[in-house]
Amino acid sequence: MKLDVKIDQASLASVQKALSSLSGKQLAHAMAKALNDTGFHVRRAMQRELKEVFDRPTGYIVSSPRVKMATPSKLEVAIEPTYMGGKGIDPQKILQAQEFGGRRADKRSERALRRIGVLPAGYISVIPEKPLPGSDDGKGNLRGAFVAQLLSYLQAQGEQGYRANMTRRRINKLADKTLVSSLATRKTNQVIRGVQYFVSFGKLRGGPTQHLAPGIWAKSGTHGVQLSPVLMFVRDARYTPRLSMERVADESGATEYMERRFRFRIREAAGV
Repeated sequence: MKLDVKIDQASLASVQKALSSLSGKQLAHAMAKALNDTGFHVRRAMQRELKEVFDRPTGYIVSSPRVKMATPSKLEVAIEPTYMGGKGIDPQKILQAQEFGGRRADKRSERALRRIGVLPAGYISVIPEKPLPGSDDGKGNLRGAFVAQLLSYLQAQGEQGYRANMTRRRINKLADKTLVSSLATRKTNQVIRGVQYFVSFGKLRGGPTQHLAPGIWAKSGTHGVQLSPVLMFVRDARYTPRLSMERVADESGATEYMERRFRFRIREAAGV
């Protein structure tokens, strides 16, 4: 959202004398400072709202509202989610779905899984209620390093990143299989001391894993009988609007705050 200079003339009565002593350049600087004060005031209100609306939001999302500061030559300040680069999703795309409703944008990992035919059409990925130990960041997301390992394991890094895909030797090392003999049963069992990942499509495609929910699973233990969900596939979510930045700005008292800061900046510039 954007804020520009709209000051009630009645609110300037107390600073008319200070105003008359300022040059046009000094007045423009004071206006820009007051706008920027208000921009950061609204940003703080937006961040509080994000913490209330989202369940355990990441620092990436909470810090995404940025203030595009006003200048004496452009008396307008903008406060909006800003993409800072890197591998994360543009926060504008995430928050847009929350503010206007609709489908959220695919994550980078989801695009990779769709490309190799692992993530079915019309489905998105979600972290299970009880994450695989060591896989999550404690805020409802998989750790970046873990996602990279999972995509590498599934050979989903793409043509440009094929060298990052895990080799068969590395996959076997991760599984750390061994044979354990039992004197009581006189049998030798294969034990996965590490982990193996596999994909289940549930009843979407049938097969030996159709009794499992669609998603990526991990197996370990004797003959791989210990199963743990890693990343589940669920029907594409459609968000209903639950976030309004305009409302947040209004409830923060942005207009009144800007008028107070404008009077303060005028006095400051006039040295009174």
